Amino acid sequence: MSEVFDGYERQYCELSANVSRQCTAASALDGELKKQKLSETKAGLEDADTLIRKMDLEARSLQPSMKATLLAKLREYKTDLNNLKNEVKRITSANVNLTARDELLELGRADSLAVSNDQKGRLLMSTERLNQSSDRIKESRKTLLDTEELGVSILQDLHLQRQSLLHAHKSLHGVDDNISKSKKILAAMSKRMSRNKWIVGSLMTALVLAIILILYFKLTH
Repeated sequence: MSEVFDGYERQYCELSANVSRQCTAASALDGELKKQKLSETKAGLEDADTLIRKMDLEARSLQPSMKATLLAKLREYKTDLNNLKNEVKRITSANVNLTARDELLELGRADSLAVSNDQKGRLLMSTERLNQSSDRIKESRKTLLDTEELGVSILQDLHLQRQSLLHAHKSLHGVDDNISKSKKILAAMSKRMSRNKWIVGSLMTALVLAIILILYFKLTH
């Protein structure tokens, strides 16, 4: 297993348990205390999200045999994180509803006290600026996530290219071995042909000498 992944995993488990406890505590609070607790909880969720992305990057950079196991475990942690996010959304929604109700009651009281149109306009402008800021933050987070996903994809492609290069290197090494064996076989055949030439030459020389000797004896007798 990867020690880096194990370290991220331990941090995530501790953070997940802490966020779960904060959700339980926030449900029992109200007012500013509840807002403060929800703010801490959301910060914990962001840290957990960062750890999930780090674990994903680390898992995808490992060998296939280890990667499959770690990615399966990572899917469980992603499910756990989504459950925590849903729980925080539920608590936040309930808090927003209460806040909206309080604001409506406050507006009603303000209307009864003849609040000026200028004050209402400033309130609407503040709300609009708040919504615009929220949209910009969401867009920035989306861009960051897209960039990280691109990084994961590039890292995975580089790993596949590395595997291809290693396979090509092994294939070339096998070709070199076959060439060396072929050279040895050709050298042995060349030596054998040279030896055979000497044997044939010797036999032909002996045969010529025998013929000469036979002719000599016939001519002399």
